[in-house]
Amino acid sequence: MWPIALLLLTIAFIVAATSKLKLHPFLALLLAAFGYGILCGQMALADVIESINDGFGGTVGHIGIVILAGSVIGTFLDKSGGALRLAERTVQLVGRKNVSLAMGIIGYIVSIPVFCDSAFILLSPLGKSLASKAKVPLATAVMALSLGLYATHTMVPPTPGPVAAAGLLGADLGKVILLGLLVSIPALLGSWLFSVKFASRIVLDSDSAAASELVPAPAADAPSAGKSLVPILLPIVLILARSVSNAPNHPLGEGRLAEIIQFMGQPAVALLIGVFLAFLLPRKLTAQMLSPSGWIGEAVMAAATIIVITGCGGAFGKVLQNSQIADVVSRYLGDGAAWGVWLPFLLAAAIKTAQGSSTVAIITTAGIVAPMLEPLGLAAPTGRALAVVAIGAGAMVVSHANDSYFWIVTQLSGMSVPQGYRLQTLGTLIEGAIAALTVWIVSVIVL
Repeated sequence: MWPIALLLLTIAFIVAATSKLKLHPFLALLLAAFGYGILCGQMALADVIESINDGFGGTVGHIGIVILAGSVIGTFLDKSGGALRLAERTVQLVGRKNVSLAMGIIGYIVSIPVFCDSAFILLSPLGKSLASKAKVPLATAVMALSLGLYATHTMVPPTPGPVAAAGLLGADLGKVILLGLLVSIPALLGSWLFSVKFASRIVLDSDSAAASELVPAPAADAPSAGKSLVPILLPIVLILARSVSNAPNHPLGEGRLAEIIQFMGQPAVALLIGVFLAFLLPRKLTAQMLSPSGWIGEAVMAAATIIVITGCGGAFGKVLQNSQIADVVSRYLGDGAAWGVWLPFLLAAAIKTAQGSSTVAIITTAGIVAPMLEPLGLAAPTGRALAVVAIGAGAMVVSHANDSYFWIVTQLSGMSVPQGYRLQTLGTLIEGAIAALTVWIVSVIVL
């Protein structure tokens, strides 16, 4: 029982270190990797060091460029006004009377490349304005936006969390995107119903704010909605095309075309193509934007933190793998396949609830689950992708007082803390549960 007891103690240390002691997640994960490797009794000290180096380097080498490129795309979409232009166009298509649906869709699209915290700050004034003009309770628009952002933030690459989990679990990014989209749509619909049926009953203090004071308008030189959408969608299409090309029956053939698709669909290449398309979003691309102090510099700084945390998560996962923890866990799980996608979901949910950060929960859980994929029946390519999405679903559950996103949503919306628990916390619980149930149904069908 010692390896399992030590694993539980290590998880408790990560949670306490990041939430109570306020240590940076990279340091908590790195200390956890060293501590588990030294104390488990299964590895020589030299092997612990080698495992940490291999895990860190292998993980960063696999997903570093992808996370960096995704951050650049998100930054250019934000800074150029493209995100607001997308929001404006979505409202026109859906109709101003369907405020909750419009805000949910806006959040769902924008959060694919943009961090949900930044996206909510950017888009919440639009939600307030639309709610006031359509005479809809503000809580309805706020929760539709907040939960719409969450749907893709935790489950659909190139958002950093799912990209990191895919790298740690060795999952095909195209399959993760496809399954993440499949699972996130029911989650989005469930969150929309929650916003319409439940959130609409709660009156916020800021409901009476004047719409004229709250309207955000895209800059006159902001790119069109179509132009703004291309850097998001084209990399996804290229990655999916590569996954289709890799199917056993080779539906796209095996000639020159398939070779080109294989190259352009590599996640790093596809995202870099998206970066160059994002460079076209500003009316005029300047040297300042590409400088260390400009838009590129901001994107690199934002991505660097995630890349380092992910690398440390990979180091922790490699130590667990080389300690033979999978063999120990499989003996105590009984029929591990019966747990299937539920164990990754429950682990991620527990860590998310305990320490607050969805990204840390995703990376930590992926490191723990990676060596257990075989006994859980998730070692096949589709199983690995489902494990990533299940972890993402768990990382939604739940957003409360230890989550920075909880405070951004509540403070910008004028919610009291009790109202935040009734709306944001309950909403993320329902959304995550719907996502988990969807993942399980998909696993029953495809595994």
